[in-house]
Amino acid sequence: MTQSTTNLDRLPPSSTVLHRHVLVALALATLILHVLANLVSPYGFHRDEFLYFAMGRHLQLFRMDFPPAIAILSEAVRGTLGDGLFGIRLVPALCATLLVLLAGLFAWMLGGGRYAQFLAGLAVLGSPLFMRAGNLFQPVVLDQVAWTLALLALARLAATGDSRWWLAIGAACGFGLLAKFSIAFIGFGIFLATLLTPQRRQLGTRWPWVGAALALAIGAPSIVGQIRLDFPIVLQMRGLSESQLEHVSPLGFVMTQLLFGPGTLLAVAAAAGFVVVPALRPFRIVGWACLVVFLVLLGLRGKAYYFGPVYPALYAAGAVTLEHIARPRLGTALRWGAIVLVVAFGLFSLPLGLPILPPEAMARYAGNIGAARRNNQGQLGRLPQDYADMLGWEEEVRAVARVYHALPAAERGEVVIVGDNYGEAGALEFYGPRYGLPAPISPAGTYWQFGPGDKPGTVVIVLGEEPESLRQHADSVLLAARVVNPWGVVEEQDVPIVVGRRLNTTLQALWPSLGGRYR
Repeated sequence: MTQSTTNLDRLPPSSTVLHRHVLVALALATLILHVLANLVSPYGFHRDEFLYFAMGRHLQLFRMDFPPAIAILSEAVRGTLGDGLFGIRLVPALCATLLVLLAGLFAWMLGGGRYAQFLAGLAVLGSPLFMRAGNLFQPVVLDQVAWTLALLALARLAATGDSRWWLAIGAACGFGLLAKFSIAFIGFGIFLATLLTPQRRQLGTRWPWVGAALALAIGAPSIVGQIRLDFPIVLQMRGLSESQLEHVSPLGFVMTQLLFGPGTLLAVAAAAGFVVVPALRPFRIVGWACLVVFLVLLGLRGKAYYFGPVYPALYAAGAVTLEHIARPRLGTALRWGAIVLVVAFGLFSLPLGLPILPPEAMARYAGNIGAARRNNQGQLGRLPQDYADMLGWEEEVRAVARVYHALPAAERGEVVIVGDNYGEAGALEFYGPRYGLPAPISPAGTYWQFGPGDKPGTVVIVLGEEPESLRQHADSVLLAARVVNPWGVVEEQDVPIVVGRRLNTTLQALWPSLGGRYR
């Protein structure tokens, strides 16, 4: 093992003082804000959340087409706190709270005093990027925590020279691999940053490789699932590239970073700080890792929020940079100006981060400030996509229930309910038991992996497909109802419910030809 004496003597004295009361106050403010938002929100669950609930219900740890952490959490939370919005959303709220603490801890690790620790945590609290992630039961917030933990361990490695910190980096990346495959970006960034800095000597020891093995061991369910299912991530990425990433430009990627708040300016300050601030020079490996990720995502035309998980580290470095400005008047003005900007932008953008305004008011607000209202396919809606994606799902399920219960009793025993996309199928599975509906099936993406069930499909009720699409498979097709929701995403604003009878083949025979539609 390679282990040197501590390098903390190179840092300013403030680095030895962790201002716990400051960080605890910020953390409590974060948690209270998210709890109150969920209590007053006029919105329901997001379509993606329904998918993760379904993944939990159909959990096969080593046979999942997505990393299983969110599915495991789903089952654990629903089993203990129930199916309510408040209980389920408490998990991301706690993760957002943890991110605030980690940002302040990061500033302390980099030698920051009270101001730097406060500003780093405040920048996370006030950013709509982290508000949004902390309000949705999705892997994004888990990804943010994993990246921040990995970079924090990397900073500790740089500060101490203790090679055993590679184990912490590996553990964080392994947890990230259970949450999202995008952990590969920061993993690659850390590796390349190591090659670019004096820490490259660490690669001659066993610890980086033991850390990498630990990451793969912890994340094994994600990897094994891909192997057993013939790498569905390839189809997922192809569909993502064709339907969404083609609308992302390098310029758009860069400019959208500014919408995440004044903390983006702290990231710019961090870039300068890693060069000119003596206290930050030992931690340049962190800056290099973040720069590598930025360039890779820029080149791959990634979505802007993909870069988000590095911001807690950059906020911390930027706050330390401001704290080290030697000219008193300039330093004081910039430090107070940063706090004012973060607080003002946080208050201004609060409705973008948390779903607290009703649809009508949110539409006016988004229109007045020019907020993005195009969906991932570039179609213009009345609301930002995440908000539109939280409306209308239970109404669709109620409409399906009316059609189902109007069928003759003999047909109800044979009927198979089909959701055209994972949002519709997930809503049917989540709300369906409340309305006496059987479990649905769907050929869309992950749902296809769950299979067609046992019934042959003598009678089917299809949510989301026009009658013409079903006529090639059934002798009798009836448009039973339409569900109109002007506030929903474009494809959910006018949703047909179709009843098909006497399929020309069984669902089991048809199923293999329907797979691979990730939408």
